[in-house]
Amino acid sequence: MNPEKKTPATTGENTTAGHDHGFTLRKSRTSLPWSLAAIATVVALALGLVVIQQSNRPAVAAGGEAEITRPLKVHYEPAMAGEESLVEFVAEEIAPDYGVEIEAVGIADPVQANRAVAEGQVDATIFEHQWYMKQVAEGNDFDLSTTVEIYQWAFGLYSTRYDDVEDLPDGATVAVPTDLANQGQALWLLEREGLIGLDPDIEPRTAQLKDVVENPRRFDFTEIDLLSMARTLDSVDAALGYTNIFDAGKIGRDKGILFPDPPRTYASWLIVGTEFKDTPETRKLVEIFSDPRFEEYLETTDNPLVAGVLTPVSEQ
Repeated sequence: MNPEKKTPATTGENTTAGHDHGFTLRKSRTSLPWSLAAIATVVALALGLVVIQQSNRPAVAAGGEAEITRPLKVHYEPAMAGEESLVEFVAEEIAPDYGVEIEAVGIADPVQANRAVAEGQVDATIFEHQWYMKQVAEGNDFDLSTTVEIYQWAFGLYSTRYDDVEDLPDGATVAVPTDLANQGQALWLLEREGLIGLDPDIEPRTAQLKDVVENPRRFDFTEIDLLSMARTLDSVDAALGYTNIFDAGKIGRDKGILFPDPPRTYASWLIVGTEFKDTPETRKLVEIFSDPRFEEYLETTDNPLVAGVLTPVSEQ
């Protein structure tokens, strides 16, 4: 922010003609006239303001882009430990080559996380796909924008009672997420596997329980908060959710009985506040998360919080 321009303080002398100032031009041959001294003072102050203003402007690199001198804050969902690992990998292995520092920020409340991004308190988030972003943004009047797809979450059907999806009995109780964005993903998964049929007049990703028109195995669907899936798994026959949610709840991956490839439309995006979409900070983050080393890490890491949990963006 530029300093507020101030007018020079008055000296207290009254310069109205006819007043005795204690000196005359004839007696001060080596001094500047008062009016010239005042002008010199104003000029000096103006030059000082220019220096201050210039010092407050961001430095400009050789390529013409403003130099980023502060850490860039990237949000992750604290319940998703793999996301924190991704941000830490980027901060340590990629960001330094782009001349910036990245700070990982965990905010558990997704609404507050999106608010922080929309208002610029946090530079970006990696914790959501575009449909969940739109659901939260529209419900809270946030102005958010996607920039680049960066990874996908493994999403599947878990059960502590049955070892295979074919073992689920008719009338089995199946839990799906309460939030509509992920409920659509769960129901679409079941339709793609031929387990249910959805209303053909809707877009599958927008599916809700009311849109299930074919249920040959008479599944009894129940809605459970996504973050509670692992805790309540023993109370249902099967539950649909993200692998890292079940990992966090100490549910072994051997309890996963169906893991189809997630559709690309549910890929995670690097999301920013719309008013900050064209800033040097956002452009730098897009470069960093588009670096080939990021996808290579997803493909080759042996970090158990990431491997098999967060995967490269699918082709379709």
